[in-house]
Amino acid sequence: MERMTKALLAAVAMAAVLELGLVGANFLDKCDITWEPQNAKMTEGGNHLTLSLVSNSSGSMLRTKKQFIFGSVSTMMKLVKGNSAGTVTTYYTSSVDNDHDEIDFEFLGNETGQPYTIHTNVFADGVGAKEMQFRPWFDPTADFHNYTIFWNPSMIVWLVDRIPIRVFRNYAKEGVAYPTKRPMYGFSSIWAAEDWATQGGRVKTDWSKAPFVAEYREISLQVCECASAACAETCASSRYAAPGTHKLTDKQLRELKAVQLGYTIYDYCKDAKWPNGTQVPLECGMDQY
Repeated sequence: MERMTKALLAAVAMAAVLELGLVGANFLDKCDITWEPQNAKMTEGGNHLTLSLVSNSSGSMLRTKKQFIFGSVSTMMKLVKGNSAGTVTTYYTSSVDNDHDEIDFEFLGNETGQPYTIHTNVFADGVGAKEMQFRPWFDPTADFHNYTIFWNPSMIVWLVDRIPIRVFRNYAKEGVAYPTKRPMYGFSSIWAAEDWATQGGRVKTDWSKAPFVAEYREISLQVCECASAACAETCASSRYAAPGTHKLTDKQLRELKAVQLGYTIYDYCKDAKWPNGTQVPLECGMDQY
């Protein structure tokens, strides 16, 4: 009985801290447009946002007003319709100092009728190259879907419509860099990357289709606000690091494994280059669940 009670409390704690309800926050109140504001438009009192890519040098970027260490950031997105080849729409968190930390969702466009690529990555102490990519199991251009980044001292979780698609655990004690001390902002942007984004750059952007428009609805920031490393310790003991938030629930773990089995198209840990004399990253041999 005691074990069942602990398991139930852990599940409740995780569900609460990963709650994806987009309540009480909008882009006008919580964010600034920091690049090409003429290409951003807010309507419905700030609850609806569009970011447009109009040329190979003119997209747009949104950034949260406040910084944070740990928590959950989420939004509803509808990606560029039609021929989106060469375009990249992003939703990510990042610090702005040297040797930065960053947690990425990047959505790589494709030719009409071809699926998007959901690209994920994590940087810690300025070191990235930890990419995993997925095909969506839905049409991300037909309707809004929820994208969430959850980050605490134990793990980073990427979620799509409440379903975890990837976990990156903290193995700093074993020598794997992990973000714990640099405050981050939340960002979203749209920009041109036709040199690499679609089929390795083989498919270029059709600029006659511009502007390319990504849509957003509401933003949820359930975070420990923090403007300097001095508050990292306080945030590490916040509710986002409470017991029950250090691992996925059994249901989430089943969902994660199903997505990774059915929709993973690239995993840096399984890259063919590693057996050719390059050392496999240390974390690839560790449990990420």
